Amino acid sequence: MESFALHSLSTSTSFSLHHRFYRPISKSSPSLHLGPTTPHSIPTLRSSSSLFFPPIQTQKPSFFKPRLPPIHASSNLPNQPSTSSQITPPPPSSGPKLIPLIISISIGLILRFLIPKPPEITPQAWQLLSIFLSTIAGLVLSPLPVGAWAFLGLTASVLTKTLSFATAFSAFTNEVIWLIVISFFFARGFVKTGLGDRIATYFVKWLGRSTLGLSYGLTISEALIAPAMPSTTARAGGVFLPIIKSLSLSAGSKPGDPSAKKLGSYLVQSQFQSAGNSSALFLTAAAQNLLCLKLAEELGVIVSSPWVSWFKAASLPAIACLLATPLILYKLYPPETKDTPDAPAMAAKKLEHMGPVTRNEWVMVGTMLLAVSLWVFGDALGMASVVAAMLGLSILLLLGVLDWDDCLSEKSAWDTLAWFAVLVSMAGQLTTLGIVPWMSDCVAKSLQSFSLSWPAAFGVLQATYFFIHYLFASQTGHVGALYSAFLAMHLAAGVPGVLAALALAYNTNLFGALTHYSSGQAAVYYGAGYVDLPDVFKVGFTMALINAIIWGVVGSFWWKFLGLY
Repeated sequence: MESFALHSLSTSTSFSLHHRFYRPISKSSPSLHLGPTTPHSIPTLRSSSSLFFPPIQTQKPSFFKPRLPPIHASSNLPNQPSTSSQITPPPPSSGPKLIPLIISISIGLILRFLIPKPPEITPQAWQLLSIFLSTIAGLVLSPLPVGAWAFLGLTASVLTKTLSFATAFSAFTNEVIWLIVISFFFARGFVKTGLGDRIATYFVKWLGRSTLGLSYGLTISEALIAPAMPSTTARAGGVFLPIIKSLSLSAGSKPGDPSAKKLGSYLVQSQFQSAGNSSALFLTAAAQNLLCLKLAEELGVIVSSPWVSWFKAASLPAIACLLATPLILYKLYPPETKDTPDAPAMAAKKLEHMGPVTRNEWVMVGTMLLAVSLWVFGDALGMASVVAAMLGLSILLLLGVLDWDDCLSEKSAWDTLAWFAVLVSMAGQLTTLGIVPWMSDCVAKSLQSFSLSWPAAFGVLQATYFFIHYLFASQTGHVGALYSAFLAMHLAAGVPGVLAALALAYNTNLFGALTHYSSGQAAVYYGAGYVDLPDVFKVGFTMALINAIIWGVVGSFWWKFLGLY
């Protein structure tokens, strides 16, 4: 989901560098460092690993706070050169990346001034399309951070009087976007309390005697916490990668080393490839899911009882993939170590050190059960999903599980609010001004010229939408750029609306494991150092085809049974 969150995870992915110098724990002497730590009071995504291995630094790096620059000795200390004699390196260059900036702006200018406007399109719509394409190009090429570039696009639309101020900022009050923002705070609560870490560790204890069982334990635990922890990047960096690293190092499997193939490579690949299906299983398991349904609604496709409808349609194909993925990779990408007899004992010792479930963890459990229940039965109770999320966040704030500083420091949430709102606003206006219907009609006529039935058109469009993600470094950016257009193409080709909207949304989760840059969690898992880049592309493409077959075969029968077509 989420390349916009990568800056928050830089400390998580760098964690592997510290552990490369650890010796593996021997079977005869599994010395565990159980010193006086307070893992649940420190909001860090890397606290879990320190329970398996002795830390090599005295101060725990914080996940949510940036690293401070090193403090240099002052010049008045003995044997220190004077400050004037020291050469101060120049500050790093700031501002945009020049070549991506030129390309991004040029795309919009070429469309606006060099490509003839179709007679069906108004000048205002054509100008907005040019600004939108420049904005999307910038999201892909990154001349500036995502939020900054989106704000420039918004400014251009107001400055050129393409959109009024009120229209340009209308999406900032969008319920779905605020639901996404609050979901980031829920994810922070899981990490801060240690609840996500505890749940995953229990599954390691129960299923971890073999490498395959260990993989299934991690996969099932992620599927269980996914609906209440709606950030794939936070789940990867905050819960599962630290556990995988600890288990791998204990088996003598080191990152960036031939021993990585013993255990770490397989566990990373299995968890990485399974994460997309966990996110596709629940509406609230990933931020982009909510955005997809909002964009579908703007095109007139309404999914009634969205949480329940989403889960019913996804349940059978997603669960089939979750059960198949660890086993398939066990055959295609086998680990050298087949048995992990020490893993349950290590997990048990870690749970013993963590102590009983804390008050804050119980509050987190109760709050998330309440929120998920209200999401499921919200339509019957007359409560919108965002109101249920607001109630849950209020409980966490009132009971001290989170404080307002936690919310303020969750930069990914506020960044998402800014650039999601810009994309939603522009995409909505492109539909209102007739751009999206015009594009869909053009594509529909092209498909009709090939005499394609709607099932054939459905397959072609879904495959195109999926593999074009090789050009994107963000799932949400992909949604903002192409979801509305592709959904309109489906509708013009005669594909049933709810089926098209849900299939595209499920696809959005599945292509998050294509490459090492295709999503936030992709960068986290690749940055661990256990997987070589060629293997990422090879396994990503292979599992994409396998997922397509399972979703296509199982999904087609299941969706027919549910009456989606």
